[in-house]
Amino acid sequence: MIRHLVFLQFADGTTEQTKQNLYDELAGLSDHIDGIVDFQTRKNVSVEDPLVRDFRDMFWFDFRDETVRNVYLEDDVHQAIGGRIVASLANGADSVFVCDIEV
Repeated sequence: MIRHLVFLQFADGTTEQTKQNLYDELAGLSDHIDGIVDFQTRKNVSVEDPLVRDFRDMFWFDFRDETVRNVYLEDDVHQAIGGRIVASLANGADSVFVCDIEV
């Protein structure tokens, strides 16, 4: 299984409702792409502010395998949602950190 972790720096003034709407769109991909095992969102509550670098929001997908992850990456619906997320971030694509791990 592949866990696809995405850390975000939303722009100042981005509301929690806006974030939730984006996360709801991402969650809907589970019905669109076969092999998505789970989707979760969390807040980064670390007190190590210098190391956090304003990456305070995160989500992850668990994919059955690399093939499913690759389908997700190329999927037009996912890319459209990703574009809306990037538009809501402090510094566009520079405000995203992605990490994929095997679990």
